[in-house]
Amino acid sequence: MDFEFSPEQEAFRAEVRKWLAEKLPPELCVDDAYDERIAPNREIFEKRRAWQAKLYRAGYGGFPWPRQYGGRDASLIEQYIWDEEYSNARAPVLPGYFGLGLCGPTLMQWGTAGQKERFLKRILAADDIWCQGYSEPGAGSDLAGISTRAVDKGDYFEVNGQKVWTSGAQYADWMFMLARTDPDAPKHRGISYLLLDMKSPGVSVRPLITMNGHAHFNEVFFDNVQVPRDNLVGQINDGWKVAMTTLSFERSFAGGGGHGSQIKRLVELAKLVDIDGKPAWEKEWVRQNLAQFAIENEAAKYARLRSFTRQLRGLPPGPEGSMLKLFGSELGIRIARFSTELLGGYGLLGEATEVVPDAPRWLNRVLSSRQYTIAGGTSEIQRNIIGERTLGLPKG
Repeated sequence: MDFEFSPEQEAFRAEVRKWLAEKLPPELCVDDAYDERIAPNREIFEKRRAWQAKLYRAGYGGFPWPRQYGGRDASLIEQYIWDEEYSNARAPVLPGYFGLGLCGPTLMQWGTAGQKERFLKRILAADDIWCQGYSEPGAGSDLAGISTRAVDKGDYFEVNGQKVWTSGAQYADWMFMLARTDPDAPKHRGISYLLLDMKSPGVSVRPLITMNGHAHFNEVFFDNVQVPRDNLVGQINDGWKVAMTTLSFERSFAGGGGHGSQIKRLVELAKLVDIDGKPAWEKEWVRQNLAQFAIENEAAKYARLRSFTRQLRGLPPGPEGSMLKLFGSELGIRIARFSTELLGGYGLLGEATEVVPDAPRWLNRVLSSRQYTIAGGTSEIQRNIIGERTLGLPKG
């Protein structure tokens, strides 16, 4: 792969950088975008929704989406450049990311003409915000073990059950979800993929407060909720195929993120905080750890570019998605652990200090990093996928 960008691509980068510098409201900037992907309150959520609508009106919404659905139909390289500049600008994850990255692309592949017409442009414009109804109390890594029922009533399905760890459900207008429509079928069959209006009678949302005080997650309960048959995606009892399409998109951003900005900031802090009366940067083990993190972050960058190369050549997806999910989440844990070794007590403070003004950021890293080894498919699941599907190893 040629790692040099063409003059046209560099011009696009300059255009994007200038636009973000002029239009991104400073109050929306965040340190770890993916870690702060769910707005902490309704006020910030509505500001982020307005920001997404502004991006859409300016032609920067739905970069990889086809123009017929309101997207930019951008090349993979343009998408890569946009992602880099957007991250460098400390811009927030868009509130509609479940719709933009998961539901929308899934509907393009599996949805009816009516579903595409009804939902896709509203996803781009942030008119509809989506959440994902997959995990249940008894069905996490074993997703096919779901027990939420959807009984076929002819014109509609009657849904009863519960979902858990539902990110952003407190703000969502819609949920794309899995429900069991044939309890007698093998568990990977008998499942259907439904689109549920969160304002439907019988839907209740309860927050799950994590130990860092965030309310990213929720429990969602369904009590005789009616879902119109028109909201069935794909064939009845064949929703597992649709669900796997969605999961293939999810793996691309489920490994945490912001490692580059975290490493850069830790380098700065190593020159500010003392260990044994001297700047931490003078300690060999500090410099070695930071160098190792930088190397691993660059390795992940080139693995992503290798994945882009496959797509540019029209080849099917390779193992990079699972590799990056596994590698990124495990790297996040190592960075969090190192931050406590570097910062000592500063890394356990929930408020700013003169020496470490962003101390709450590092407390959040310590408390939050482990979640990425679970969300979007556990590290164990990713190792199985790589071992069995890529290396051809026998099942354990």
